[in-house]
Amino acid sequence: MATLKEIANEAKVSLATVSRVLNEDPTLSVKEETKRRIFEIAEKLEYKTSSTRKLASALPAKAKEHLHFLALYNYKQDTEINDPYYLAIRHGIETQCDKFDIVLTNSYENSLDIKNPKIDGILLIGRQTAEQLIAIKKITKNIVYIDYTDHDQEFDSVDIDLVRISKEVINFFTNQGYSRIGFIGGQDDEATPDIREQVFTEYGQLKGVVSESDLYRGDFSSSSGYKLAKKMLESDHPSAFFIASDSIAIGVLRAIHEQGLSIPDDIALISVNDIPTAKFTFPSLSTVRIHSELMGSQGVNLLMERRRDQRVIPINAYIPSNLRLRGTTKK
Repeated sequence: MATLKEIANEAKVSLATVSRVLNEDPTLSVKEETKRRIFEIAEKLEYKTSSTRKLASALPAKAKEHLHFLALYNYKQDTEINDPYYLAIRHGIETQCDKFDIVLTNSYENSLDIKNPKIDGILLIGRQTAEQLIAIKKITKNIVYIDYTDHDQEFDSVDIDLVRISKEVINFFTNQGYSRIGFIGGQDDEATPDIREQVFTEYGQLKGVVSESDLYRGDFSSSSGYKLAKKMLESDHPSAFFIASDSIAIGVLRAIHEQGLSIPDDIALISVNDIPTAKFTFPSLSTVRIHSELMGSQGVNLLMERRRDQRVIPINAYIPSNLRLRGTTKK
């Protein structure tokens, strides 16, 4: 596990600066470039020490053919600072492409304005519109989704089982004796509810521990988590919460601390992703570990295999996850 000192040494900044950046301190005045560098180094050091790196080293040597892949991200690049989960996906893609000597073009906000017309395969990170898919299919038939599965398309996909994760969190809290559980989450598309919130609501209501009044929704940033938590704390609230992402949870933690409440005695929290920052919050976040860097690398592997074998039957792969209990839940 990377330490704050290791991150500070490589970023050439102070230990205090690293700590305040990773904890989204709103009073800190630092350049966006410095923030991005700290997050990238934190993710890189964690990735280097992960077991997935060992697995990757067992793969064949670099490919002889120089392929060109396009990674099409459906968000702005700044999103990687607000939520390093996405940064880890990109690192996984880039590391695997480098391993096999694949030329990679990263394109944000679904931009298809690319200089090199020769594209051997496309990685779609996140959901795409119907109009976008029409344009993408004209470029190549070798397409793989990452962090999304579209069963209406004959695309491969590498995804996470958010249905299982949401149920697992509810089961954990109910087994600890909580009878009322709240949710603080985000939504990328106003027309499409987040699957975590959907499953949490349906399964929680079935078990009698969730009500509509305890659901709070904004976006996936720390500032949104802070605002939603401030609103939640103004009224009667549950003593256990499922938070849709670690980035949101960082803002929630700050709001609870400002209120003078104790975590996890007054409010217990479980979030999702296990970004490097999660270990350095106070208290450290209990969270569901998502191997997002592995999602990126396996997306590249699927795209290579699909192109090589001319396979037309889609493969939908789920990357496993596991609950890591730390300081925001009771033992």
